[in-house]
Amino acid sequence: MDLTIEGKLYHNGTFEQGFLGIQQGKIIAIKKSLKSDNHVNVSDNLILPAGIDLHVHFRDPGFTYKEDFSTGSQAAAFGAISCVFDMPNTQPQTTSIQTLKEKTQIASEKSYVDFGLYTGVSDENIEPLAEISPFCSGFKIFLGGSTHSLQLSTQNLRFALLETNRTKKITLIHAEDERCLKTHKDMENNLVDHLRCRSAECEEIAIRTIINNSHNLSSPIHICHLSSCGGFEMLRKKPHNISVGVTPHHLFFDVHTLDTKQACYKVNPPIRSSFDRDTLWYGVNNKLIDIFESDHAPHTEEEKNVEFNDAPSGLPGIETMYPLLLAVIKKEQITLDTLLTLLCEKPAQLLNLPKGKIEVGRDADFIVVDMKKTEMITAEKLHSKCGWTPFEGFQGIFPSMMFIRGEKVIDDHHILVKQGFGKSIGV
Repeated sequence: MDLTIEGKLYHNGTFEQGFLGIQQGKIIAIKKSLKSDNHVNVSDNLILPAGIDLHVHFRDPGFTYKEDFSTGSQAAAFGAISCVFDMPNTQPQTTSIQTLKEKTQIASEKSYVDFGLYTGVSDENIEPLAEISPFCSGFKIFLGGSTHSLQLSTQNLRFALLETNRTKKITLIHAEDERCLKTHKDMENNLVDHLRCRSAECEEIAIRTIINNSHNLSSPIHICHLSSCGGFEMLRKKPHNISVGVTPHHLFFDVHTLDTKQACYKVNPPIRSSFDRDTLWYGVNNKLIDIFESDHAPHTEEEKNVEFNDAPSGLPGIETMYPLLLAVIKKEQITLDTLLTLLCEKPAQLLNLPKGKIEVGRDADFIVVDMKKTEMITAEKLHSKCGWTPFEGFQGIFPSMMFIRGEKVIDDHHILVKQGFGKSIGV
């Protein structure tokens, strides 16, 4: 064995004092006692699976003054995320074999964590999606306009889903209806205006459209960043192949308590009411929501520090997602089992990855945490290039160690691997 780890393992839904045996990046044994020449004892600290974030915007290529694959993946590693999946709304947009190859090369040279890339689906590239499929991890559809996004016409959604279904890969959808957004478009001076202009009705119409166009399809369809009570109610009896995700910013904020630096919290879909927020928590804790996703979408402070109407939508969140959720376990706002299902196990299942659980045969992607060691989140301690966080002052529990494929990536706030350690996966 290349490595053995001793500690309090989360295995089969419970903690047990034990040993992990690791060889060639895989977990090959879980036993009461194991030894190797390379042995690590983490004492009473917890050994948990590393997180998987299936929704990030690393802005590379084209907008690397906001973020790039180096800084974004470094933030992921320090935030206990071993694997990320990057969205296609970069410059150029990732919509062809050529642009996928170019972005894969960039990520391969820069990334500290494992990564996958999505192909953007537009009205122009539906027919060649089957040819593009071997070069990507899945597909992304925007039904409504968002930051730097490409768009798919509603009338082409069924055709697009039929084509992506042929590939057996996941299709992720930004569920806001463009016609509804245009109807409500107006000058925005604050978050309440933004909420009014991107009303819950727009999310509900898009979700209804997705459900109506997904009949007799078997490949996974994922509705990103659910934000409204109305949308949630529509998805209570969703088809078996449709999953739904929620972000920390929609779980931790509501529009009426954010009264300073409002442009920093401008995001699509918008942060809504406390009732919407509480509904999402209900969905999380009653297994009606499938995935946690960060929708990490950084902009610089300079870009956000303008008139509200002119500020871009999006905020950073990859480094804080897992630590925030670990911290609220202590407040009994969520159970550890629910957290690990939504952040580790279910994303691995949806993307068909050998990750997400501490189990023989899976990648040795795991973190070491001390649940007694809670710390305040501050931007100066984080690693995103954008330099700020909406969760300033919140409590988080960060990993003391992080392993990816059996290699120690983080140890005591230091990164131990070089850029390019991350591998392309899910293709």
